Parts: sequence; structure tokens; C-alpha cells
Amino acid sequence: MLQIALIAFPNITQLDLTAPLEVFSRFPDAKVSIIAETLEPIVSEKGFRFLPDAMFENAPDVDIIFIPGGPGISEAMENKKLMDFLVRQSHHAQYITSVCTGALILAQAGLLDGYKATTHWLSLDLLRLYKKIKVTEKRVVVDGNRITGGGVTAGIDMALVLAEKIYGANIAQSIQLMIEYNPKPPFKSGSPKLAPPEIVEKIKSQRKEIQEKRRTQILKMIKGEK
Repeated sequence: MLQIALIAFPNITQLDLTAPLEVFSRFPDAKVSIIAETLEPIVSEKGFRFLPDAMFENAPDVDIIFIPGGPGISEAMENKKLMDFLVRQSHHAQYITSVCTGALILAQAGLLDGYKATTHWLSLDLLRLYKKIKVTEKRVVVDGNRITGGGVTAGIDMALVLAEKIYGANIAQSIQLMIEYNPKPPFKSGSPKLAPPEIVEKIKSQRKEIQEKRRTQILKMIKGEK
């Protein structure tokens, strides 16, 4: 049975976790587990709660690692137990995946070195701070056994791409049909390349302080500073 581990930490973005989980849960002969530092409920940035199935220190070996993003990545990137778990599991995992800013956690663990990868459009420049990563601006990036998705909703696409790689197009398309993933958004503003410039600038302005703080944090971590 395929073992799939979804990593959870406080202040994750709920859809980053649950959108791929919906697809993963439909994989044939697969077991999906939420793994965290403790067994205490994980509270997302919007207040949703998730119950972990196992802890980093006693989790079984897994075949697929998945990392979501969210505001909590700032603390997660400095969580030694999480970093040790990821490195340990990476030695035998068949696939190492992420969506949104979860890529920054993989980057900090050194698990994207030498690979192409993507992340949320606002954080592409932060991912570029890790010089060994080939940052690629695509919704889903596949490079060997590394699969990374862009922001939030790209998690569905990423999980379906993984389904095709493991089971073939027939199974992947069956899952897509069953969840009726047939997006027709009411606005063409889901990408900075499509959204009105004033909307893009508004979002950038709202996030500027947070992004700069995270940039400073990452630079310090890269340099080995505390």
C-alpha cells in the first residue's frame, strides 16, 4: 500500500492541505496520513482544525511526502524536528512534493537543490534566494521525483499530475471527473500575468511587510545566522 504523508504545522493554509488531500484520498491502494510535531490539533490560518495521525519522531517510512504552505512556514522552516524528518524520509521516498510556499520548506531542507521548482507567485523571488534551485514560473513543475505547485489551488493540479505519473492517465482523469474539477473562474485574475495591474500592485502592497520579513529570515538561515 502506498504511504502518503501530508505534513501539517500551525497556521497552514487550509486549502493547501485539503485540496491535494481530496485527490490523494482517491489514489488506489493508498493510505493518507497527516504528520505533525505532536498529536495536538493543528489550527490553520483561518481556524480550521486537523488531527494528526502520527508525529515526526515516530512516523513510518513513507512513499510520498507533501508539504503545504501558509503563514506558518516561517516557524516551520526553523523547526529542526521537521527538517530532520524531511531529510530522513527523502532517502527512500518515491516522490517529494509541495504546493504554494511549502516549496520554501523543502528548499530550506535542501531537498530542492539542483531541481526545477515553483511556488506562489508572490514568493518566487524568495525561492530564488536558494541559488541551487532552478526557479520556474509554471503552475506545476515536475523534475525527476520532485513535483511542486504554485499557489493554493495548484495543489489539485499537482496531485493529479502525480496520479498520472503513478497510475496513468486513465486513473488521473477518473479522479478529476469524480471531483468534477472543471474550473471556469468568474474572473481572469488568478495570475499576476492576467489580473489588472492595479489589483496586482494592491496585493503586493498588502503583503510587502510580510514578504520583506520572510526575505530577511531566509537570508539569515542561508548564512547560518540565528
